Amino acid sequence: MTAPSSKILIRPGTVEDIETIHTALLRLGDHIGAHQEITSTPNDLRIYGFGEKPAFSTLIAEVGGEFAGLCLHFPIFSTWMGRPGVYVQDLYVDDLFRGRRIGECLLRRVARECRKDGGVYLRLSVDTDNETAKAFYERLGIAWSSYEQVQKIVGDAFFAFADAPEDEGTL
Repeated sequence: MTAPSSKILIRPGTVEDIETIHTALLRLGDHIGAHQEITSTPNDLRIYGFGEKPAFSTLIAEVGGEFAGLCLHFPIFSTWMGRPGVYVQDLYVDDLFRGRRIGECLLRRVARECRKDGGVYLRLSVDTDNETAKAFYERLGIAWSSYEQVQKIVGDAFFAFADAPEDEGTL
């Protein structure tokens, strides 16, 4: 195990990190009791994160050369603010490295990168039962939005919705 005083290194994830990224996502799913919800594969991450048109970026935290954490994120845009932002899809810190501010370091790095590109906000979702994460985000000043609720459609319902014929001009 790494000494507690080891420096935290944060770097962009690369295609060589795909197995590590996928393992972190599986561990995150286990941590929040939703492992059955994760259907992605390392190849999905390779195609959609490191392919021709990347849909997300990652930051990897290492301590003493060991994987310590992951932040998977992508750009978003607010039409109301007229400015870009960043959406944090997944934030994971390995159990061995919790309590060392690694999650905070990852989020601050993402926020700095976003700000450098003209961004003005960071958005994320928290699982409703994850009280520890809610308290962590609140301590950092990342507040719950009382005027928004996440809606989603997935799987067969999404495919049916997307594939339904458009009835243009008949509304």
